[in-house]
Amino acid sequence: MNTLIQEITDRIAERSAASRGAYLARIRRDGAAARAKGPARAHLGCANLAHGFAAAPSDDKRILMGAAKPGVAIVTSYNDMLSAHQPYETYPPELKAAVRRAGGVAQVAGGVPAMCDGVTQGRAGMELSLYSRDVIAMATAIALSHDMFDATLLLGVCDKIVPGLFIGALHFGHLPAIFVPAGPMGSGLPNKVKARTRQAFAEGKVGRGELLDAEAKSYHSPGTCTFYGTANSNQALMEVMGLHLPGSTFVNPHTELRHALTAAAGRRAVEITAHGPEYTPIGELVDEKAIVNACVALLATGGSTNHTLHLVAMAAAAGIVLTWDDLACLSKVVPSLTKIYPNGQADVNHFRDAGGMQVLIGDLLDEGLLHADVLTVAGRGLDRYRETADLVDGELVWSPVTGGSSDLDVLRPAARPFAADGGIHMVEGNLGRAVSKVSAVKPEHLVIEAPAKVFDDQLDLLKAFETGELDGQDFVAVIRYQGPSANGMPELHKLTPPLSVLLDRGQRVAIVTDGRMSGASGKVPAAIHLSPEAADGGPIALVRDGDVIRLDSTAGTLELLVPAEELVTRTPEGRPLSDAQWVGTGRELFATFRRMAGHAEQGAGIFGVSGAESPHHGPGLGFPAEAGASHLETGALPGAQHAGLAR
Repeated sequence: MNTLIQEITDRIAERSAASRGAYLARIRRDGAAARAKGPARAHLGCANLAHGFAAAPSDDKRILMGAAKPGVAIVTSYNDMLSAHQPYETYPPELKAAVRRAGGVAQVAGGVPAMCDGVTQGRAGMELSLYSRDVIAMATAIALSHDMFDATLLLGVCDKIVPGLFIGALHFGHLPAIFVPAGPMGSGLPNKVKARTRQAFAEGKVGRGELLDAEAKSYHSPGTCTFYGTANSNQALMEVMGLHLPGSTFVNPHTELRHALTAAAGRRAVEITAHGPEYTPIGELVDEKAIVNACVALLATGGSTNHTLHLVAMAAAAGIVLTWDDLACLSKVVPSLTKIYPNGQADVNHFRDAGGMQVLIGDLLDEGLLHADVLTVAGRGLDRYRETADLVDGELVWSPVTGGSSDLDVLRPAARPFAADGGIHMVEGNLGRAVSKVSAVKPEHLVIEAPAKVFDDQLDLLKAFETGELDGQDFVAVIRYQGPSANGMPELHKLTPPLSVLLDRGQRVAIVTDGRMSGASGKVPAAIHLSPEAADGGPIALVRDGDVIRLDSTAGTLELLVPAEELVTRTPEGRPLSDAQWVGTGRELFATFRRMAGHAEQGAGIFGVSGAESPHHGPGLGFPAEAGASHLETGALPGAQHAGLAR
């Protein structure tokens, strides 16, 4: 095992000892009861149980009335508007049949919302996107709170859906859980052509019709978008954490292999319940080693910056305290091994065909960069994830991958990396701490020192571009009041095409923001997730037009080059919208979320982080919380007074 990675893992375990210990004590108590008492539904009162199977088919009803066969919950994010989730329409009957053949009974326990950041980019709905992660976690808890189940099948793919399902499932950590992927759509219009058309539209060189035609040829069928954004980063992390079946991540929808893997997930869910010899509760599976493995995979693949938020929140749900410092330290030793758009021109189908997750995991294991001795839904040890799934005479079989990458322009071994360090860096200085994705940025753009242009709304920057106010000058665009406490921390990916135009014209430009960009963000250098945010009194609220900012993503620094004695005389400019102003598109329903949201470094969630400061009273310039603000300090604290059934 790589010495530094082992040291970081040990440090996380030491830091997390109290919260992780309390979490494990709770789920082991629940797990022991499950193993001793048989299927969960057997302990319900007759009226309770009758409500639970009233609508079941007669054969399933007979099973549910008995107390011998395990019950499996299906929690689904199906909707037919989003391409990534449309394939889930057929999964429940397929899974129910597979579970029945394996000796169990499955029911759809509940659904969770699945919104698409691609649809809501630049729209008011995007301000609900990050909040939806915690809504999904709570919806998952509601689905499982009926106490009818012995295992869970989680159907989710995209940005906030997988982290939300993950967090919700960990609050039922004594239950085994398997994520069942849907796979990517087939390759469409090459990503570089799509990006070129977007830039041409931003410059006014093509019209809406040509742009829409390009977008429709890119996003053209069921399955995830094929670029390596948050959705596909989610899928890669679920496989390397052992929550997918081996080799199942990037198999296309509606293929024979995809159906076979879906059925296999149903069978496996029965096999790993507490009522068999391979009991595999998700709360035991997701340990410090698994979290570090996820971080390593994220860095090695240049994955989505959104996971600098999500992984912190996901780890906290298992009682594990992960920090940005851990990611920064890991980035120093984990090499960049893939070139998938926006980090390159290939898509995830090309990555899969070059060897995909199996070659990547195998190489990282061989280099000592992943913990091999971990629990997975396929059994003990990550070596199973070197194996590829295939159909032989109609039967699903797994076999070890022989050889390495078949395309070194897409996937490389650690001995010949694209870069010696990971694709995500942390930067810090007198503006705070932020995340910088470097894997898609040209080396000559990794350092910029230029005057600030300050905006409190992304639409103002877009207007400035359209009117030519940004032409012919170097600048750092400062977009503030975009954090979780201000407006939900929307992605600002809509800014990428116009700023890319300016970059291509030879101007030196960058972004500094307390908001998010996107897993799809590319060549524009950026410091994002700046913490503390402007709405919590972060120093970004003190920046004025013309102030010089230096962003050095290589050295890991972010500095406002204004004398400290001048800064102390300044007062914050601008303010986030009040609750009375923040209305429309349902946003008013989430005003409480704004008041409860934690810092980006704490995962930007509403459940609280063990040992964390109340976000509105932490570091910063001291904007007060709005009247009536409250902070849910115990919701994610394992072992807290109201723990159990995710209360």
